Amino acid sequence: MSFFENLMMALSSLKAHKMRSILTMLGIIIGVGAVIIVVAIGQGGEAMLKTQITGSGNTMEMFYQPSDEEMRANPNIFLEAPFKQEDIRALEQIPEVKRVVASSTKMSAAKFKEKSVDISSTGINKAYLQINELNVAKGRSFSAADFLGGSRVGLISNKLQEELFKGKNAVGKIILVANQPIEIIGVLEKPTGLLAFGSMEIYLPFQTWKIIYGSSDYTQVTLQAASAEQLQTAGKKAANLLNKMHNTEKSYQVINMEEIAQGIGQVTRIMTLIIGSIAGISLFVGGIGVMNIMLVSVTERTREIGIRMALGATRGQVLTQFLIESMTLTLIGGMIGILLGWGVSEVVSLFAGWPSLISWEVVVGGVLFSMVIGVVFGILPANKAAKLDPIESLRYE
Repeated sequence: MSFFENLMMALSSLKAHKMRSILTMLGIIIGVGAVIIVVAIGQGGEAMLKTQITGSGNTMEMFYQPSDEEMRANPNIFLEAPFKQEDIRALEQIPEVKRVVASSTKMSAAKFKEKSVDISSTGINKAYLQINELNVAKGRSFSAADFLGGSRVGLISNKLQEELFKGKNAVGKIILVANQPIEIIGVLEKPTGLLAFGSMEIYLPFQTWKIIYGSSDYTQVTLQAASAEQLQTAGKKAANLLNKMHNTEKSYQVINMEEIAQGIGQVTRIMTLIIGSIAGISLFVGGIGVMNIMLVSVTERTREIGIRMALGATRGQVLTQFLIESMTLTLIGGMIGILLGWGVSEVVSLFAGWPSLISWEVVVGGVLFSMVIGVVFGILPANKAAKLDPIESLRYE
């Protein structure tokens, strides 16, 4: 018999026992689907984390870690902002540095009429908007004039609008931030995704923030290199420059955000592999179910096997027939599992707010692995069928 004839016979046998075939395939469907879901969600989560950490790319975070001598000389050193305005101007002169993102944050109170809430107030420079996405849902964003003139305007989070204005449009309203009047010119989009947490915050042009809080220092500085190849050079030059300006040795350092993202990505991949391997165990459980059903099938079709052998079928042909039947069973289950995994991962990514990265390697691997399971767990039943004695098989009741 040809391969096609064996395949049609296998499909006919599965069709004759629909419910049994479906229940047998269920283990394969769940196993393949689970592996694809885990890998897709893991890769999507990894991509989202990398994007959130690295931002627009080629960025480095500067930080200040005072030495023991500095802490002994000034016990309150951690209460002081580590970056001065002259530091920012000096960093901007480094050829390899494309942008210097500077910001300062303080906890404060925001008031509107009788309502008062605690908020995070952040003063930003113009470069902040070019690196960090502040997507405005209502109103407008800051203009160059707002930064230069220190306009008393601000962007508030969606959460703050809900708290102060009970969800009503806050654009154009005047609120008090640290008892200073600020006009709201825009409301930011509501954050999405499983890891998105709404916070009550307001963003101000740094000149405005400086007037309100009486401070011209920065608490956070991020550097963007002109290119990926210049990251290391820009970071070394920036750290050396600030250490020299502040008469310190290694207090000012940089963190390459892309390296951190790669490290997190590696951890995520390991966790995805571990969880995916656990999910893959169900494939072996499904394989055992296939072997069990095929053994039952061999017993039920003993007379059929005897007739085929009496008509000239060889042991190899009988073996091939049952192997193709078990492979067909697992292959159909694998294909359904791929569709199930694909659909579920898309739904999860839609609600989680991250991309669903379906790995074609995993899809192809799932199909091939299903076929391998069909062969491995079908060998015993097929071998049992091939070894049946034709005369005894014909006598079987």
